[in-house]
Amino acid sequence: MGKKLYVGNLPYSVGNNDLQRLFEAHGSVVSAQVIMDRDTGRSKGFGFVEMGNDSEAQAAIADMNGKEVDGRSLTVNEARPKPEGGSNRGGRGGRGGYGGGRSRY
Repeated sequence: MGKKLYVGNLPYSVGNNDLQRLFEAHGSVVSAQVIMDRDTGRSKGFGFVEMGNDSEAQAAIADMNGKEVDGRSLTVNEARPKPEGGSNRGGRGGRGGYGGGRSRY
């Protein structure tokens, strides 16, 4: 099974194909995806690359972490699994947007 990598601090001009080309020098790239903002359609500046195997992933991390692309120093490491339970909004719960039950009068 391949190893999924997190790639951070991407230039906003980098697309999926560009990301794939950056990592192909280190082995087979199973998938490469730049994360896009739903509202604006622009890159969020990070993405994920899945390499063909663990040794290719480690070689990519060793060479690409800290590498400068279009004036930005990349952050490359193993991707952490998504947290369980849906939304990752910091535990706000379902209380709505207003605080406590204290009256102002």
